[in-house]
Amino acid sequence: MSTATGNVSTPASSALYGRAQRVIPGGVNSPVRAMRQIGRDPIFVASGSGARVTDVDGNVYIDWVCSWGPLILGHANPRVLQAINRAAALGSSFGAPTEGEVLIAELVAERMPAVEMLRMTSSGTEASMSAIRLARAVTGREALLKFQGAYHGHVDGLLVQAGSGLATQGIPASPGVPAAVAQATIAIPWNDEDALAAALDAHQFAAVLVEAVPANMGVVPAKPGYLARLGAAARQNGVLFVVDEVITGFRVAPGGAQELYGLEPDLTILGKVIGGGLPAAAYGGRRELMSQIAPAGEVYQAGTLSGNPLAVAAGLATLEQLDQEAYRRLAELTERLAVGLREAAASAGLKLRVQSATGLLTPFFTGVEVTDYAGASACDQQSYAAFCRGLLARGVYPPASQFEAWFPSLAHSERDIELTVEAAGEVLAELAS
Repeated sequence: MSTATGNVSTPASSALYGRAQRVIPGGVNSPVRAMRQIGRDPIFVASGSGARVTDVDGNVYIDWVCSWGPLILGHANPRVLQAINRAAALGSSFGAPTEGEVLIAELVAERMPAVEMLRMTSSGTEASMSAIRLARAVTGREALLKFQGAYHGHVDGLLVQAGSGLATQGIPASPGVPAAVAQATIAIPWNDEDALAAALDAHQFAAVLVEAVPANMGVVPAKPGYLARLGAAARQNGVLFVVDEVITGFRVAPGGAQELYGLEPDLTILGKVIGGGLPAAAYGGRRELMSQIAPAGEVYQAGTLSGNPLAVAAGLATLEQLDQEAYRRLAELTERLAVGLREAAASAGLKLRVQSATGLLTPFFTGVEVTDYAGASACDQQSYAAFCRGLLARGVYPPASQFEAWFPSLAHSERDIELTVEAAGEVLAELAS
């Protein structure tokens, strides 16, 4: 990696990181940003425009993180900025209902038939926590079923064999989570129908939570028919089928993964794209379930900034630009990047498995298909770390973790893909030498 050129020296970022570590735990406000897992200090970003970010030293990068998914239109999309500015001029927060909240709920219900009613929150973690509370209330059960490597936010009961940052940090759970809470969650291998059947036979679950396209152990799609069978098995056992679309919602299709795979969830968890780059999330589902939420019902959930007018405006401006043509182009861009990375690895003589869905991909350093968390964990993470360092040195910004997805956006161009594949080819050739 010693031959890497460009975007190497980041003195201003280093100085900021030193200051940050004195006043922010680990110097960052979310663990994966620290870049420790790839053996370097974090990059402090100063600005973003389209498909690129610029750090505080003036280095420019093609950005494949895009704020970990919300920026499906890229950075500083003009229509989104205009919507935010218009909303801000009228007031940043009211703690009272606004028309925008109604509009976004109506739009989500139109695109996702399974979401007849919607309640907004400020984060995906809040939405997951609230959906779980509702599931427990309506079923009278406490146990939860999830999948190894799946991440549904830092909810106490779901920090059990979670992916994403926990996988990166090598933490099987988190200190501070009561044993009794953790014991109420059963985690089984992804794509394993025998394990699913055994768990459903052995426990009375309130809900099964599933990422329709898991992207927190890297992108590991379900085997054909698995999601449909999962939903059917849940219903046969009186278990609520909760689909986490924080990542896939409005990214993989106009109606999310549930449209793509023909799913009928009882509850849906949304985030990222729905806020258009501002803090917003939501959970929703059938009317008879959501009517149990206060003040309509007795299941309590509240939030001062839930449905914040700026976030709602950004979300609406984003969703309004996501038509069928947008998804066709996003699928094409994703496939071109995936093919380019595969070809670059083949030219270098390296084993690289690139797995993808529209707007999502992960290059795994392995020669076999990754079908579950164990397979993702068995990949060569040191090679991925070196790959990331090499790309950053060449002006390409990938996720600093093997367990995170890359997020192509509609702001990316064919030229961005060409430059990324060219840089990847150089790095992979170095790794092979």
